[in-house]
Amino acid sequence: MNDGMLSQEEIDALLKIGSGEEAATDKVEKNQLTPIEKDTLGEIGNISFGSSATTLSTLLNEKVEITTPSITVMNEDNVVDQLEFEHLRVEITYKEGFTGKSLFIIKKEDAAIISDIMLGGDGTNPDEELNEIHLSAVQEAMNQMMGASATSMSTIFGKKVDISPPVIGVNGGDQTAESMTVAKEFVKVSFQLKVGDLIDSNIMQVIPMPFAKELAGELLAIDESQEDQGNVSQETAYHEEAAATVLADSKPAPSYSTIYAAEQNDHDKEHEHYIGAPVDKNHAKVQQASFSEFERGQLNNQEKRNLDMLLDIPLKVTVELGRTSRTIKEILELSAGSIVELDKLAGEPVDILVNAKLIAKGEVVVIDENFGVRITEIASQTDRLLKLK
Repeated sequence: MNDGMLSQEEIDALLKIGSGEEAATDKVEKNQLTPIEKDTLGEIGNISFGSSATTLSTLLNEKVEITTPSITVMNEDNVVDQLEFEHLRVEITYKEGFTGKSLFIIKKEDAAIISDIMLGGDGTNPDEELNEIHLSAVQEAMNQMMGASATSMSTIFGKKVDISPPVIGVNGGDQTAESMTVAKEFVKVSFQLKVGDLIDSNIMQVIPMPFAKELAGELLAIDESQEDQGNVSQETAYHEEAAATVLADSKPAPSYSTIYAAEQNDHDKEHEHYIGAPVDKNHAKVQQASFSEFERGQLNNQEKRNLDMLLDIPLKVTVELGRTSRTIKEILELSAGSIVELDKLAGEPVDILVNAKLIAKGEVVVIDENFGVRITEIASQTDRLLKLK
């Protein structure tokens, strides 16, 4: 403090620990990460962002690479210094599994390339200004990526981890990072992001120190528990093996009558000739196996009635006029009066599907004031069975 007085927190630490040296150590433990905690956070980021990279690659149809993360401890001043470039902030809130928030920071030009590809472009000439449509495209990409990351974390921690839809803003804005300013210390997890030949940049995740310690501590506790269980299993196996050895050594030697009976039993088994018996191959008699004639089973009336019960199951019948594929950009440009061209030629038979499986083709007719379809061709039984697989 400026007046030279101790704060209440410092007084409490002194009373609890009893020495200035130990108090300083306690302060370092609260505001810093141990090497093993850094390695643990790096492993969490490596696994979860590996899934995110796969998802982003699918969305953009480009090869996406994310390098091994680097972990840095920062304070509020460091965070501000690192964000002098134009950027997008995406705030993620954990609503199940964990209670906390994290912030993802991506350069504005990188976000523009991602949004351009999401909207049907090739990413080579993106718009410099990001409007609401561009931000929505980036938000959807981040939503898919963070969903994959949460799924990976569920596997790592052995419990369900779920997040709320991400909140996005340019240079932070008024919507993001409001609750992040409570913490004084942050952990920056920095990755190198490569998207094809379009992006070679950095993306970072900023986590409040308490939340980062919670993540690392819980995973370390899981690893320690699994290691203890493994040691117990090994120790149990060792004791069981030792006990079996002692019992084997303690068995009394067999008497002469026991040995003679065993030899006589082996002699009798040598002359047994039936399937599955341990016989001498030189004396074995091999015979061909015989089987009874197979008879086709017939359904009785009760069994037929059981099959008739399936006849009342409702099925969804769909008549498909045609299909087409459009980009997000083209869909957003649709308006009243727009014409969508399908892959069917005029006069070509329409497809008749039952539970989304093609079973017939037909032509459209009008019955009174309703549309109908006249079946002109039934798919062969072989084709229908193949489509059911």
